[in-house]
Amino acid sequence: MSFRVGEKVVYPNHGVSVVEKIGEGFATGPVSPRSFYHLRLLSNNSKVMVPIGNTDLIGLRRLTQRKDITGLMKRLADSRFSASGDWKGRYKQNLDKMKSGKLHDIADVLKTLNFISSRKTLSFREKKMYERAKYLIVSEIAVINGLDEQEVERQVDRALTKSAAAKAAAH
Repeated sequence: MSFRVGEKVVYPNHGVSVVEKIGEGFATGPVSPRSFYHLRLLSNNSKVMVPIGNTDLIGLRRLTQRKDITGLMKRLADSRFSASGDWKGRYKQNLDKMKSGKLHDIADVLKTLNFISSRKTLSFREKKMYERAKYLIVSEIAVINGLDEQEVERQVDRALTKSAAAKAAAH
């Protein structure tokens, strides 16, 4: 997958980024110069270089299409998820989903952790993961739809409330 300068892309577990330039850089070790995407993360303005040949391995992807946001919000609101197992196993599963960078995987993590947090206090690590998952979803939807992040967060919270209520009613 190739990207253009100025294009907004998603860097897994860090969120929306802008391709600022495509150019040379040096890989670590005794290697000749390689071509890199030079990205700026919108969350904190830090810069990242991604080797052009490693975009698939890293999971760099285009923004989710606007038409897919409705489905994502429905997914956040439904009660289809598993909140079982010990926290260590669940944490590992959730970590793998977060690393995938796919918005629907991150949505699954968010609604699972949201439901668990309605029942008991999340561990420190799960609380951090919840905050990260919510940020990644809210920030990407806000960029795609040109909306304020607070408005998107309210929409996400409404969907999560529906999901947790439906799951609780099913038990």
